[in-house]
Amino acid sequence: MPKYIAAIDQGTTSTRFMIFGREGNVIAADQKEHRQIYPEPGWVEHDPMEIWTRVQEVMQGALQKGRLKPADIATIGVTNQRETTVVWDKKTGRPVYNAIVWQDTRTDIIINELAKVGGQDRLRIKTGLPLATYFSGPKIKWILDNVDGVRAKAENGELLFGTMDTWIIWNLTGAHVTDVTNASRTLLMNINMLDWDDEILQLLDIPRAILPEIRSSSEKYGEAKIIMDGLSISGDLGDQQAALFGQACYGPGEAKNTYGTGCFMLMNTGESLVSSKAGLLTTLGYKIGNQKAVYALEGSIAIAGALIQWLRDNLGLIQTSAEVEALAKSVEDNGGVYFVPAFSGLYAPYWKSNARGVIVGMTRYVNKGHIARAALEATAYQTREVIDAMESDSGVRLTALKVDGGMVFNELLMQFQSDILDVPVVRPKVAETTSLGAAYAAGLAVGFWKDYEELRANWGKQKEWHPAMDSGRREKLYSGWKKAVTRTFDWVA
Repeated sequence: MPKYIAAIDQGTTSTRFMIFGREGNVIAADQKEHRQIYPEPGWVEHDPMEIWTRVQEVMQGALQKGRLKPADIATIGVTNQRETTVVWDKKTGRPVYNAIVWQDTRTDIIINELAKVGGQDRLRIKTGLPLATYFSGPKIKWILDNVDGVRAKAENGELLFGTMDTWIIWNLTGAHVTDVTNASRTLLMNINMLDWDDEILQLLDIPRAILPEIRSSSEKYGEAKIIMDGLSISGDLGDQQAALFGQACYGPGEAKNTYGTGCFMLMNTGESLVSSKAGLLTTLGYKIGNQKAVYALEGSIAIAGALIQWLRDNLGLIQTSAEVEALAKSVEDNGGVYFVPAFSGLYAPYWKSNARGVIVGMTRYVNKGHIARAALEATAYQTREVIDAMESDSGVRLTALKVDGGMVFNELLMQFQSDILDVPVVRPKVAETTSLGAAYAAGLAVGFWKDYEELRANWGKQKEWHPAMDSGRREKLYSGWKKAVTRTFDWVA
């Protein structure tokens, strides 16, 4: 009898395959990066074929590292960078264009045109989302309108669209499906009906035939035809919803924050839709089989870990991302410097696609240690803004913050996060809860785990940070951040 559950975690900068035991412990894993393609300022692309190759490589790599066979695994879950958009030929399986990544801002003209009638919140009542370059629907429209011959093929039923979950599941099984969490990030799904909205499709001139079938987050979608031949794919969640699920946030009011390429905070709101008045997104949290859908409020931050990569790759301040903590610790504070990384505009709670990044407060005193510290602190300040908005919308005061993702091993950042929030910050035993959440969803579908309580029992605290900053200093620092943010506004005409 299979003893393990596996998950494909297709992220913005890398793809991994993780194999978990019944207690949620990591048995084996493999991970590989893929190229980031920047054809023009504000444009971000990935090669879907390269990513599909990486998926296959890490699946084989994890099996080899764990000295396991496919027969040792009960089923596979999939989780993915959300909103990143692929359109491909259903016969050849070849993409018609590179994947347009969620960070990409090329659809700003489309967004501005849509907003002329009804403003930025024109579609919020149906989708839970503001009009923004972030989401998939306008990216589909851009591909159909700008790649030669593509619109005609789409209207003839020759092409398929998918976010990365759909692309991977289709390549593995031939099934053209997505789940409610990924569909809720397209700007095309009615979050009340959990189906594609015909009026929005007409507005964006997108043929319904290219869209995948919307399914729950936990059910059998099909069986793998390569590498894991015959093994079912049974879980599908967007990465941030997968982290919510992996952090065992199954009750209304429970929240998590994931520190990855971007930074994303989600709060479970139960079976009730909570409309945001403070710049947050209303999104699907998860839907398990035939159970009712669970909703969430989300605060999305475009640039978090990506800023540290930028310090490494573009400025050469560090050789590896891990070095940023030591560099930031070489100084006592930020030296008066604030770094607002609005490289792709500002997401929650501002939603200003025409903002651009700034470094403010520079003097001759400032050195690279101050820049590194300001870069780390930027993630904590942005999280504070999101939490302020979340508390305003929900009426719930945060008492502790569950955290996960690669940046949570940065001790300086986690302590500063606790200080600037004035609440404890808690890291779980398994920090890669995105992969774990996808594994949980898949495992529930095949009976590997029985219910939420069994999953809750797996969650355990590894470390907790407590606030150690006086309120006067906290609010002075935060006030400086808020002032710095205003300097990014309306930079692009």
